[in-house]
Amino acid sequence: MQSGKRKAAESEVAPQESANKATRHAPTNTMSSADVKIDEDLHSRQLAVYGRETFRRLVGADVLIVGLRGLGVECAKNIVLAGVKGLTIQDTGLVELKDLGAQFYLKEDDVGKNRAEACAARLQELNTAVNVTVHNEPITEEFLPKFQAVLFTETKVSEAIKWNDFCHSHNPPIPFIRADVRGVFGSVFCDFGPSFTVTDLDGEEPHKAIIASISNENPAFVTCVDDERLEFDDGEMVSFSEIKGMDGLNKYGPVKVKNVKVHSFHVEVDTSSMGTYERGGIAVQVKMPVEKKYKTLRESIAEPGEFLLSDFSKFDRPPKLHICFQALDKFQEEEGHLPRPGDAGDAAKLLALVKAVNAASKEPVEEIEESLVTMLAYGASGELSPMAAMFGGLVGQELVKACTGKFQPLNQYFYFDSAESLPKEFPLAAAEYQPVGSRYDSQIAVFGQTLQAKIAKLKVFLVGAGALGCELIKNFALMGIACDGGSVTLTDDDVIEKSNLSRQFLFRDWDLKQPKSTAAAKAALAINPALAVQAQCNRVSPDTEMVFDDDFWGNLDVVVNALDNVNARLYVDSRCVYFCKPLLESGTLGTKCNTQMVIPALTENYGASRDPPEKQAPMCTLHSFPFIIDHCLTWARSEFEGSLEKTPSEGNKYLTNPEAFIAEVKKTGDATAKEAVERVLDVLVETRCLTYEACVEWARKYFQEYFHNRIAQLVFTFPEDVRTSQGALFWSAPKRFPKVLNFDTSDPVHLQFIRAAANLKAEVHGLAKPGVSDAELAAMISAIKIEPFVPKTGVTIETDPKADKKAPTASADDETLIAGLVDRLVGGAGQLVGSYKLAPVEFEKDDDTNFHMDFISACANLRARNYDIPEVDKLQAKLIAGRIIPAIATTTAMSTGLVCLEMYKLLQDAPMEAYRNTFANLALPLFAMAEPISSKKITYNDLEWTLWDRWIMEGDLTVQELLNWFEERKLTAYSVSCGQSLIYNNFFAKHKERLGRKLSELVVEIAKLEIPAKRRHFDIVVAVEDEEGEDLDVPLVSIRFR
Repeated sequence: MQSGKRKAAESEVAPQESANKATRHAPTNTMSSADVKIDEDLHSRQLAVYGRETFRRLVGADVLIVGLRGLGVECAKNIVLAGVKGLTIQDTGLVELKDLGAQFYLKEDDVGKNRAEACAARLQELNTAVNVTVHNEPITEEFLPKFQAVLFTETKVSEAIKWNDFCHSHNPPIPFIRADVRGVFGSVFCDFGPSFTVTDLDGEEPHKAIIASISNENPAFVTCVDDERLEFDDGEMVSFSEIKGMDGLNKYGPVKVKNVKVHSFHVEVDTSSMGTYERGGIAVQVKMPVEKKYKTLRESIAEPGEFLLSDFSKFDRPPKLHICFQALDKFQEEEGHLPRPGDAGDAAKLLALVKAVNAASKEPVEEIEESLVTMLAYGASGELSPMAAMFGGLVGQELVKACTGKFQPLNQYFYFDSAESLPKEFPLAAAEYQPVGSRYDSQIAVFGQTLQAKIAKLKVFLVGAGALGCELIKNFALMGIACDGGSVTLTDDDVIEKSNLSRQFLFRDWDLKQPKSTAAAKAALAINPALAVQAQCNRVSPDTEMVFDDDFWGNLDVVVNALDNVNARLYVDSRCVYFCKPLLESGTLGTKCNTQMVIPALTENYGASRDPPEKQAPMCTLHSFPFIIDHCLTWARSEFEGSLEKTPSEGNKYLTNPEAFIAEVKKTGDATAKEAVERVLDVLVETRCLTYEACVEWARKYFQEYFHNRIAQLVFTFPEDVRTSQGALFWSAPKRFPKVLNFDTSDPVHLQFIRAAANLKAEVHGLAKPGVSDAELAAMISAIKIEPFVPKTGVTIETDPKADKKAPTASADDETLIAGLVDRLVGGAGQLVGSYKLAPVEFEKDDDTNFHMDFISACANLRARNYDIPEVDKLQAKLIAGRIIPAIATTTAMSTGLVCLEMYKLLQDAPMEAYRNTFANLALPLFAMAEPISSKKITYNDLEWTLWDRWIMEGDLTVQELLNWFEERKLTAYSVSCGQSLIYNNFFAKHKERLGRKLSELVVEIAKLEIPAKRRHFDIVVAVEDEEGEDLDVPLVSIRFR
């Protein structure tokens, strides 16, 4: 990793050093970025990655892509989904049948047509806001300057050098990328000009710190509150705000931090003459623009510098591939074609060229791997869908960087290979590689006809049809998976929303509200009609085990996850372990992605390692002492769900069966039960609205209670100058002293809150929502009488962030209060039973007409005003409160390409060392590929097992027979359970009566297990001790009793 940092440092140029040089900053547009209108519903997930300003630069950019085979169309797809202003595609070649193995926008009817023209309309369908055009003429110097970035694929090196020289020397420079995939090998070259400005190297949120003290000295010493470890690095720039006492520091420009410790740092500022620090203050990282400089392709071929490394087990591979690809370019220039599949003569010619290039190189490699050269030669003419997808994601992101200056560009070469995917018997007989006149000939050229036949018979379970699922099913169709005797079962219980269209590329406008699985399956069939795909709308969970039953799992060859939540992944993982099925796992988060291979008997499972839980803000912070906008938004969503979803649901529970509701709360009799009755009483009696005007009154009183009265009570209980028992100010960092809000009908946020709250309250009570104007709404509000607030003494407010929420206990007082509340509830709402029903409002963030985000954003911003916290707009509120996962098409494409490269290995029963788990971050860019972790092996006497083992016992065994089985193996089974039920434990004397009974009877009688008629077994968990009396974890036990 250090070498990568050195490389980046060497390429950075101080801004003043390049002042007189032509510099590429951002696309030159006639329209200002502020004038560009963004469809935030469509692009919300991308905006979470890029931000508005970067996205505006992106939608003002024009991009050229030369070459429309698999890699070219993958890049084009990703760029169109990203939302550039215009995409021009150029390819003088004609469609061949083998192109259909990696180019998903070509059909058999297109054979003989121009590649670019054949797929232009289908690219345009992806995003009608992007102007997709075809250029049939040769590239000229007059043509290129209109573009903010150009990509050349399938281009001879002489042409690439020519156009790169032009782009590099143009004023301003035109970022240039050359990329190709050759079988399981690929290369990328980037040149963004003599000087290129990067505005944000990593895309991460700026680091922040809450200040506790600042010294009056030079350099100033800053200490921070000790809630969290500081994330600043030495040399970073920070700015200060909200400091009291030493106010001058707030106006100081960005300053450099140094000597960063866990909770302190120095800043290069002389504060000796400034005022004395009193309280408050925030330090925020300032991301400074960085200038990068690049060499041309002509210059860098001889002196490439350091390479981006993808796999640390192949640290010496990139220099070798740099020599090999130079030789491949020479071969193509001299022979007029790439080496032919399985042609030993062509491979020998390439090897000779490799040796000649290496001998003439300024930086020769010590040893030529002849086997590596042969692998490259044999498969060079084959373009694989997974390689195109993986490189399409990487190169597509580089194009975005070129257009926006966001994230660190590649500097300058990247080489990659998946040689481990090739057949173990490589090289195969020459006949294996020969074309058969099918769309899969490119894949056959790499893997041979035998493996292609095996691919066609695969039985795959693809779980999820979102962004990952769309990319995966596309790859399956192109690879020919399940196209001759196999099957793909695709399931997803979700429907298509507008925000899906910017990254789930198989969906179109006309698919909105349709099931994702059926739309994805239909689109995949359009790519390859031979794909045997069955779409289902079932969630994979314990509830659907009768659908996805033992026979279903038993017939599968591989399971591929395309899920967006951990719990679902864990469940699928557990089923794969149970049935010993390989699981290919992947996930994305913005520019980051990871893939994990779960291989039976070899690797650990997905659930073996877990990310630490996200840190939650203490309840007292959310309720009384927020200090960042995230706290306000979390509180606002909690208020939404409590008032508009949970409380109406409890009200319906009473209305449906009042006797059962009353019996339950009286039986519980604690504070929680009392609060439940209070909420139902409130929604059905005290705030039940019969008119829209009543809803407005409820909203206005809600405002008064939460943004005025409760704040007034808080500052009455804890005045600004109050001190703790230790003598420190109570309102010290990170606490912020709040102020009350007085309602103002001229304040847009005040009106937004009332309108949203009133409309949602009307929805709960089934009332019409009239579209009143602001003036009409203000008039309605002015007529509402608000009682003046009188503070109370003796009010207890929780202030300890470490205080646990104690379990409620019943008391006589609670029981008495509950009885009184129930009497009021029956008296006030008894007549509603059977004739009235509330409509709970379930939060939906992606519908801008439903007032959900209007309520939450206004509610959060009002609370932010209470505490003098910077407010956020509705989009930022949606991203945080809606817990939106940042997502972009480039990362998704790359991760699924990596997954499908592992599929080739799986089909050939590759050894453990061949598989790769990957973590990648396209923003940096960074790759970290490693062999999976092997499953833990447990041995005991002659027994050996891993998590993949299940002990199957034949026969309708009794408890005693089960115990005897373990005793024969010198193990003492002391407890047997099924689900949550205890079947036998030797501690209980009564359980001896069960020793002679059949386990099949006991699991039904005690555990209430329902065993389907066609299931031959049931599972039990047996706890055992070894000969020394130590507990020993043993596999799950299956009793095959039928």
